[in-house]
Amino acid sequence: MDVLDIARALVLERHPDARAAFLGGSVLTSRRTARSDLDVVVLLDGPPAPYRESLRYGDWPVELFVHTEDSWRTFVTPEIERRNSPLLWMCAEGALVLDADGTGARIAETAKRLAAAGPPPVTGTALEDARYALTDLLDDFVACTDAGERLFVVAELVRRSGELTLLTHATWLGGGKWLARRLEPVAPDLATRLGETAQAALRGAPEGLTSLVTEILNAAGGPVWEGYRRNGPRQAA
Repeated sequence: MDVLDIARALVLERHPDARAAFLGGSVLTSRRTARSDLDVVVLLDGPPAPYRESLRYGDWPVELFVHTEDSWRTFVTPEIERRNSPLLWMCAEGALVLDADGTGARIAETAKRLAAAGPPPVTGTALEDARYALTDLLDDFVACTDAGERLFVVAELVRRSGELTLLTHATWLGGGKWLARRLEPVAPDLATRLGETAQAALRGAPEGLTSLVTEILNAAGGPVWEGYRRNGPRQAA
């Protein structure tokens, strides 16, 4: 069976009263692998939504995201504020496999519009916070002599360098493999450069990664450390 048919059969078996369903993720693209799962978003009228479940359907691993229209919006809104909304993209770029009453078409249109509009503007505070965190981490890396610590510092340097680059370009963030995919349009060779210099750093040659992270910091406005200050929340008298 085609993956669209499999996703539709799964939805109808578990939620025959579903108003709409989407299939998203890598399984619909050329990036599909032998380990790809089915990311399925289901829209219901009410309970048991909202819930998320990982399961197996036949030979397929499935990630099931079940919502009402209201809960879909409730989840998507803060994700957009965080500049990273997998739920939004599953409906914006996914395939509509079931639409009983027009709910699917309505959610798809909303998701496409929100995705195309992009994330909220990057504030100066958010950019400075990211620069500060990467500056501090780079200092740790330069001074690091413990091999075990170096592994985790390098991993964090790579992640934060990618995120700062995306913030600098005011685009969507992503986690895991999606961080690399979000970087492709704005910095096509950066993931490869980070990978190569990170591997060299773990083999005892840190200069390349130090230089690359410094380059990323400079493109974002430069390192931030001395004089950085943030006030915490104040308690009412």
